[in-house]
Amino acid sequence: MSYSVDANILLYASDRASPRHAAALRFLEERPSDPDIFCLAWPTLLAYMRIATHPRIFAEPLAPAAALDNVEALMRLPRVRAIGESDDFLAVYRDVTSGLIARGNLVPDAHLATLLRQHGVRRLYTIDADFRKFRYLEVRDPFA
Repeated sequence: MSYSVDANILLYASDRASPRHAAALRFLEERPSDPDIFCLAWPTLLAYMRIATHPRIFAEPLAPAAALDNVEALMRLPRVRAIGESDDFLAVYRDVTSGLIARGNLVPDAHLATLLRQHGVRRLYTIDADFRKFRYLEVRDPFA
């Protein structure tokens, strides 16, 4: 079995000002004891780096080197795999978005949902309710 996270979980773990900081950090610290494969999608990791270092989003953004260090620390955890697009990505994206109007903020969500489907990942930890639109995903709120 395998699972993934949305960028929001990684961002809360880095944002000491967030009321979800402690819970997100604890969630990530528990990953080494989870026997399942933790799949990290490249778009998620890069979104984390983009947002965590952005001075208009955070009062105290991370330095780019610190954000990259955090990504590397995640990648060193046991049972972590980075996942990206395979050759049939566009066909799978078309199937994943069938019946949806994939525009605006739903496009990066559909991108992640497509990657997860391509790699057989069904469980996604996130607080973003839009992921519930992708019927094959088992969406879990790690703070619930």
